[in-house]
Amino acid sequence: MKLICRDRTLDLGRPAVMGVLNVTPDSFSDGGEHDDIDRAVRRALSMVEEGADIVDIGGESTRPGAEPVDEALELERVLPVIEALRPRTGAVISIDTVKPGVMRAACAAGADLINDVRGLREPGALAAAAETGAGVCLMHMQGRPRTMQSSPNYSDVVLDVRDFLTERIETCVRAGIPRERLVVDPGFGFGKNLAHNLALLRRLPELVELGPPLLVGVSRKSMFAHLLGDIPAKERLPASLAAAAIAVTRGARLVRVHDVAATRQAVDIAWEVRDP
Repeated sequence: MKLICRDRTLDLGRPAVMGVLNVTPDSFSDGGEHDDIDRAVRRALSMVEEGADIVDIGGESTRPGAEPVDEALELERVLPVIEALRPRTGAVISIDTVKPGVMRAACAAGADLINDVRGLREPGALAAAAETGAGVCLMHMQGRPRTMQSSPNYSDVVLDVRDFLTERIETCVRAGIPRERLVVDPGFGFGKNLAHNLALLRRLPELVELGPPLLVGVSRKSMFAHLLGDIPAKERLPASLAAAAIAVTRGARLVRVHDVAATRQAVDIAWEVRDP
């Protein structure tokens, strides 16, 4: 299995690790840690050395309750990091955004992959993604970050997410984005409660059947605090590793994480003992 990201091809013969690089002041786990260009680039290169195949750069927080930022501010945060990082690594650079203007500018600066929590539903996003030639990660989210955790509700969360992703895949293909450029993400914690998240993790094979590689992002999520007690985000590594390993044994080909080195080891072992 391969993922086409502009002029780069990501081999998913083993699970890929996507390292999280938030250049924001308010992300739930690492907000404010990488809002300086030099620190951000150093962290990105460190993640690549630790085994990250993708560096996912975000300039707008999507934590529960987050307020949107305007395009100019988002560009001010992400473009200098992409421009400084691109000549220094062959890893895939991902832009975490919902805005068409940011997609175009980031790809012009060197990004290879668009990671969109709205699944290219913002006006103009579908056309922008098609034009760039970038890979695209289509995520499911019920609602918007500011309100998504107020009262998430599904008839069957797995079937509802599967139907949404099926529609987005078909829409992308019609718009000129081939399946070889697509990744799907069920959106753990994005308009889901604990029961929804656990059902998605348990039934991941039903989403693998969609065809495009499946990405799972559960790193440091609040679902672990609900399960294990009020554990601060940075102390959720063991739970994050367990969930990442489970996801890989159930067919996930990409995991989005904050702790790259430890996750790289965990998913490599999980992959070796998965059912063929």
